[in-house]
Amino acid sequence: MKDETFFKESTHQSSLIFDGKVLHLYKDDIILPNGAMSMREYCKHGGAVCVVPLTRDGEVVCVRQYRYALQRVTLEIPAGKLDSPDEDHLEAALRELREETGYTPGRITPIGDLATSPALLTEIIYMYLAEDLSEGETDPDDDEFIEFVKIPLEDMVDMIIRGDIQDAKTQAAVLKVWAMKKKGQ
Repeated sequence: MKDETFFKESTHQSSLIFDGKVLHLYKDDIILPNGAMSMREYCKHGGAVCVVPLTRDGEVVCVRQYRYALQRVTLEIPAGKLDSPDEDHLEAALRELREETGYTPGRITPIGDLATSPALLTEIIYMYLAEDLSEGETDPDDDEFIEFVKIPLEDMVDMIIRGDIQDAKTQAAVLKVWAMKKKGQ
């Protein structure tokens, strides 16, 4: 296996093309490992969290919401962007879970990080499993119109396999939790 330095690309010049609220689009001139010049376009994103809230009955608490980019309603696990790059990931996960579902966990476990689209986007989603849930009041953001539903974990896996759930973070986190439970973790 080749050493990682074999693949290393370096920035020659970076240009900010668009500076949005959530996304920041760049066009960089780069130097390839062989010394040739090339170009990369990508979006910088501050990162996000997602949570698989698992009830004592083995149900996943999901949210249904309209996703403008897809022009349809999607079924996803609770998630949200970090309020700042240095925001504590665990605190952000607890906040998003409470805001979107009203639940607070007795136990929350980090289950890994997801690079959502590494060829184009710097976004990393920090994934969590929340268990021993206690009900409470939701507090969605002013621009969020969501409904939460409970779906058995096994049914969620079947929905993912059938292609009914296309959201990458939901697929990755739910399948990871399902595999962990199958292995007794």
